[in-house]
Amino acid sequence: MPDYRRNRIPGGTYFFTVNMFERSSSLLVTHIDALRAAVRTVRARRPFHIDAWVVLPDHMHAVWTLPADDADYSGRWKAIKIAFAKALPKTERLTAARAAKGERGIWQRRFWEHTIRDERDYAAHVDYVHINPVKHGLVAYVRDWPHSSFHRCVAQGIYAPDWAGQGVNDLPAGERGA
Repeated sequence: MPDYRRNRIPGGTYFFTVNMFERSSSLLVTHIDALRAAVRTVRARRPFHIDAWVVLPDHMHAVWTLPADDADYSGRWKAIKIAFAKALPKTERLTAARAAKGERGIWQRRFWEHTIRDERDYAAHVDYVHINPVKHGLVAYVRDWPHSSFHRCVAQGIYAPDWAGQGVNDLPAGERGA
């Protein structure tokens, strides 16, 4: 299997984007409890710290920090994807290639990863994770999206409850976009 030149640093902090195979899917939020159970199961066997996470209908973004002696984020994502898929009924359409390989048609095969370089890079990626539901037009205020670590960050005093709280309708007309 190709390596795709992934950067692996034991104890590293990484930003991820993981997509559903069908980009019009809402499986992640429809089956949020199954996703949470999959993550809990994997973390119990192969610990990692969740710095930030947002689950959108068809994709998710996360920032993780791995244990000091471990760089295997790929194995963790594979285990999460498998556990989530096993919790769902087999109702998805399958391409001939996926059927031939015994795969499900739930996840895109790969994920995007970025190694966090420094504190500024970390802050930018954590902010990006949390602003994403607004960016995608799912809510007007970050605080209104339920499937986000934003709420934990507010409870810890990292963000104010109204962080990035300016909704699209609150912007001056020239800044609202199309």
